This record gives sequence, structure tokens and C-alpha cells, in this order.
Amino acid sequence: MTNRRPPSSRPSSIAATEGRGSRRPRRPLPGDGPSQDKAAPPIENEGPQRIPKLLARAGIGSRRDVERMIEEGRIALHGEIVRQPAPLLSSLDGLTVDGQPVAKPVSTRLYRFHKPAGCLTAARDPKGRKTIYDVLPKDLPRLMPVGRLDYNTEGLLLLTNDGEFKRQLELPASGVERTYRARAFGDISQSQLEDLVEGVEIDRVRYGKIDANLERRTGRNQWIELTLTEGKNREVRRVLEHLGLQVSRLIRTRYGEFDLQDLDMGAVEIVPRDALFQFRRRMAK
Repeated sequence: MTNRRPPSSRPSSIAATEGRGSRRPRRPLPGDGPSQDKAAPPIENEGPQRIPKLLARAGIGSRRDVERMIEEGRIALHGEIVRQPAPLLSSLDGLTVDGQPVAKPVSTRLYRFHKPAGCLTAARDPKGRKTIYDVLPKDLPRLMPVGRLDYNTEGLLLLTNDGEFKRQLELPASGVERTYRARAFGDISQSQLEDLVEGVEIDRVRYGKIDANLERRTGRNQWIELTLTEGKNREVRRVLEHLGLQVSRLIRTRYGEFDLQDLDMGAVEIVPRDALFQFRRRMAK
């Protein structure tokens, strides 16, 4: 996610100030209440960690975001600019971002968001196009998207306040499945789609196993369901175009155990605490 420098007027303590900036107090949401999330222990209980991991866990951004902020000289420890991410720390004490102390993280939260087509999965766009943060309710806490959906792709986008959890969900090694439905024009057979289970190489980029099934066809238009675990940039569109199809609509319907279901376009809903805890426990096995 692209980060922006926060405005000069800022609160005295920040849990996370990149991307969306500070917000007014929000109303309670379903699933809120006293923290009982055993999958998100306090940072102090996790032992010494590198600064990018500490700040990602605190919701400042992904590890990559934090490493970039270190390169820009925006992070300091006890008043000294941090020049490289290697120092091991056991707490957030003394860490500042753009001169502001970093607040201790709250327990991990996960939200389902029905992203519409016609908006970017980014904090802002230099071209002035609409982003997901123009669509999301303004009273949400600061959240980061799990992976991306293209400008013209719609469907399920997970959002979290925990940069480490975001990274875990995105890594191909975690094996978290993503399911898409694509409306495409052209000629294709189920046999051709089944060949994708072996993976495919396109323009020297290797795409891994894809489980693809032809749902229904009307003339040369068809709906195809595809499940994959890598989620490379524009993967579904590129693979289908490689097979000679023109994709006119693409919807992500599932990410891991979480489905789009009947979530209205543009709506956002918190994942219940128990469901999130059970999911994280299964991922850890």
C-alpha cells in the first residue's frame, strides 16, 4: 500500500499515521469489546524483534513500508534517526515516526470489504483516481489491505490493523487460497482449464497451480471459477488472456476461509473475534 506523509498537525501519540491519517472516534462495531485475542499477544511478550516487525505489528505499515520509512529517515529511537532496520528491540519505548511516539498496538482485527470496480487499492493516487479509502466509512480505525485488487476488479478485500498478519496472509508459502469468478469472451474448454493445475509460464513469469472450472456458457461468453494461492500481479487476467479469452468482469469471492457472501457493494464488516482466532490457530498448525 502506498503511504503518504502525515500532515504537520498530529496527535501526541500515534498507533499508525500512514495512509489514512488520524480519525475521529468511531462508533463500536460488532465484535468489539474487551480484548480476548490470544493470537495477538503484547509485543513485550514476543521477545526482541527487528524494528520493521515491531512497527508492522503496531499497525504502522507492512515491513516493506517501514523499511522504506527508515531509508527516508522518518523513524528515530530515543531521538536518534534509525539508519538501518537491524537493531533488536523488546518494546516500542523510544520509537518515533515523524517525531511522534508510537502507541502500543491493539489486538488484531480483520474486516471483510466488498470493493467496487473503479477504485484503487492504495492510500492515494497521483492521477487523482478514487481509492478504497474514498469508499470506506470514515469512522473505521486505520486499516491496511491484505493484497490488492486491480482498479477494475471487484469483490472481497480483507483489511487488517496488523502488518504482520497482513504479511502472513499474503505470502504464497502460507498457502491461503483466493477464489475468483471471471466473465470472459472467447473459446475455451474444461480440458484446457484443467491443464492450469500444472501451472503455466507467460512471458518468462511462472504462475503456480490454478484450479479452474467452467461454470456456465452462453454462446462465446462464459463464467469461470479459479482458485489459486500465489496472487501475483494481474494473475487471473494474464492467465485467461494467455488462453485467448477477453475478461470483461472479475470478482474475488473468497480469501482463505472468508467469503464475499451477500456483503453489499462498498460495505465493510468486521470478522467476529472467535472466527478470527480459530482461523489464526489453524494457520499456525
